[in-house]
Amino acid sequence: MKKVLIINASVRDKKSQNRKLARGFIENWQANYPHVSFTNREVGLDNIPPIDEPWIASAFVKPEARNKENQKGVRLSDELVKELKAHDVYVIATPMYNWAIPSGLKAYIDQIMRINETWKFRSGKPDGDYVGLLKNKQLYILSTRGDTGYGEGEKNAHMNFQTTYLKFIFTMMGVKDTTVISLDNEEFGGTLFEVSKREVYEKIKNA
Repeated sequence: MKKVLIINASVRDKKSQNRKLARGFIENWQANYPHVSFTNREVGLDNIPPIDEPWIASAFVKPEARNKENQKGVRLSDELVKELKAHDVYVIATPMYNWAIPSGLKAYIDQIMRINETWKFRSGKPDGDYVGLLKNKQLYILSTRGDTGYGEGEKNAHMNFQTTYLKFIFTMMGVKDTTVISLDNEEFGGTLFEVSKREVYEKIKNA
């Protein structure tokens, strides 16, 4: 049975277009893949603490030297990493805030970007050669953006620190199969936005 992890990053609740995209994704997969299970991880409305000094002190302890005492700083991180490893498909539903991702999602990424857990140096010491440890995983990025033209080769591509960053980070952790579905023009509303929604929901149906 495939396990799907839904990661919601919007700080809005009922008015969030992201959450609607995520629900649409779930409904589509439930219809097409009835044996798939879903887990929800909230990083927008729930508090994901930023990493701190105790986190760093714990995270960089070598696996063979780990014990309950020196791992206190990464208790939540351990839980999040375990959850990540246990799932086959990741769905990140995130708005674009100031051309990047929400702070809650960034905090989540800092918690799961763990040396010798989700990535490592090939030689075992800093060598610039990074190896991702998440194998055979699939990522869907469901993004919403106020403007348009943020795709590769488009006029605002150089300002996109949202989907490009997420693709880079998850590639570093070993996730090679990534699909980006973006709902643009939210800021403008009207016919332009309705056309964007129709196009995006059609893509979700085919995901």
